[in-house]
Formats: sequence, C-alpha cells, structure tokens
Amino acid sequence: MTVTPTLDGDVLAVLANHDGIFTTGQLHRLLTRHSEEGIRKVLRRLTKQGVVLSDRVGNAFAYRLNRDHLAAEHIIGLAQLQKTLLERIEDRLESWEILPVYAAVFGSAARGGMAEDSDVDLLLIRPDDADDDRWETQVHELAVEVTRWTGNDARPLEFAEAELADRAYDEAVLRDVARDGLTVAGSRAWLTGRLRKRKG
Repeated sequence: MTVTPTLDGDVLAVLANHDGIFTTGQLHRLLTRHSEEGIRKVLRRLTKQGVVLSDRVGNAFAYRLNRDHLAAEHIIGLAQLQKTLLERIEDRLESWEILPVYAAVFGSAARGGMAEDSDVDLLLIRPDDADDDRWETQVHELAVEVTRWTGNDARPLEFAEAELADRAYDEAVLRDVARDGLTVAGSRAWLTGRLRKRKG
C-alpha cells in the first residue's frame, strides 16, 4: 500500500495526519529512518512549492500542511490510506453470511510500515460451526479484494474458535495481534481473554 515511497511522502503523511506544527527535529524523531538534513531539504522544497507553510518559532522554523492548497485534499487522502483500508475491510466483513468471531489487520500494515513487497496480514477467527466451503469462499474473495485495493498480497491467517487453545506454535503471532493489531471485527478484549486462558 505504498503510493509515494519517498521522504517527501513520509513528511507529507505526518503533516497531513496532524493539525499541529512540526520543527525539523520533531519530524526527525517520528521519521527515524531518514536524516534530519534530508527532512530539512524536503521541507524547503515543499515550502517553495506552497504545499507546506513555514512559521518562525524562536530561532527555528515550524512547518504545517497548507490545507488550502489545491493538492491538500489528495495528500490527505493518500495519508489516510490505512484508515480507508480498515473501513473497507470492516464493511466487507459485516456483509459476510458467516461473520467472523474476531478479525484484525496485523504486521506492517497495522504498524504503518508497509513497503512495495509487504503483505497485508489478516487474522480471521471463524465460528466452530461454520460451513467450510462458504467460509473459504468469503476469505478468498476478501483476499482478492484487499490485494486489488492495495497492490499488496493479502495473507489471511485463519483459526476456528476452538483451535485457539491448541495452536501453541502461533502464540507469538497472536500476541503480536493482541498488542499491535487493528481490530476490524469483534472485540480485542475477546482475543486477549482467550490468550490469558491459553497461558493459564
């Protein structure tokens, strides 16, 4: 789900998702994989283009997205791709004939660190009495749609509800989902409760 895999895109994503102002140092603390000098150069260029506004604060400059710029609504839309993806997945899951007990997006798609070759990882917990064929059809259709929406492969990880007690080798994945996953169906409290029972 990478549309602008550049420093410009990362800087604009931060500015678009927040109404406040940021110094170069503050942006660098958020975008640690980029150098502060690189961020400064991008901000100068974007300010010259009018996409970003700069204000002097003491001895430093602070920057914010120019929300009146013609490109602003498109920049904001790109910055909110993760939110849009989650909303679409939630809508699809709500329309399923067999509703999942719990579902979440996890991994890099949840952390906001997706690259061109990243997968969209989905945890899907199905009811124990679900019809296997119908369930698998739903999952396949969702995976195809998510891939079409994002350009990244969708990788569903599926369990029946009763299987959670028996899948000790997936403990790390389930803990990751409980800690960082973004719930798109059901309740995170339900998952954490099941994990506590496994541990006990």
